[in-house]
Amino acid sequence: MKKFNIYMMILLCATVLISCEKNAVQDITGDPPQSMIKFFNFGVNAPPVNFYANDTKMTAVSSVTGVESLLGVGYGSVGSGGYYSAIIPGQYTLKGKIAAEIDKDLAISNIAGTIETGKSYSVYQSGFFNATDKTVDGFIIEDQLPALDTGKAYVRFVNAISNSNPMTLYAKNTLTSEEIAVGSDVAYKAGGAFTALPNGVYNLSTRYAGSATNVISRLSVSFSKGRVYTIGSRGDITIVSTTLVNRPFLDNTLNR
Repeated sequence: MKKFNIYMMILLCATVLISCEKNAVQDITGDPPQSMIKFFNFGVNAPPVNFYANDTKMTAVSSVTGVESLLGVGYGSVGSGGYYSAIIPGQYTLKGKIAAEIDKDLAISNIAGTIETGKSYSVYQSGFFNATDKTVDGFIIEDQLPALDTGKAYVRFVNAISNSNPMTLYAKNTLTSEEIAVGSDVAYKAGGAFTALPNGVYNLSTRYAGSATNVISRLSVSFSKGRVYTIGSRGDITIVSTTLVNRPFLDNTLNR
């Protein structure tokens, strides 16, 4: 019996050592996701949503109660405070799911996209929300961020207004009055190239090809050297009010 007890003690100690060894060599040094993504809710009349990549939640509003917030990403907003989220490269269905209690987690947008290694992307809910079908349009574009340049700002234009014609964004320096075309005509669901601008404050406007009439305007937007920005259009192009939520609007979001 004494020999048996000694044997059991040795066996128990060996088991503990093996267990500790298993934990000691556990590999937690895997490569982090190498691609980045951000999400915009620019769908006119669309409800607040949480964004998903397949079944993985990518955005959410924090709650101090420990229960998921029902607020989500509202219209005219960008998820995660405008910051990029890391994502593993691959093929995805990118979804906006209703955050509110009614129709909770119903996917109102389903956007197919392929995420490539080392690249950055922006996903937009866009167009007009169909309250009957409970669907809204959307698209994904690659953010081809320029190399770091501490002497200039870089700006591009994304058109998320489904009932607009292709537009060109213009930036007029409020100090020098010099006006620069930020790329060329950009159609719905597309984004222009990043264009270098001197550090300064600008009045922004969009125009249709061959027209000198401003379609959308926004005053006194600051662009700082070393930074990269996206100006995105959203809303209903037919609205002429300057106060309605769904009026045509130029959103300014920092990429870097």
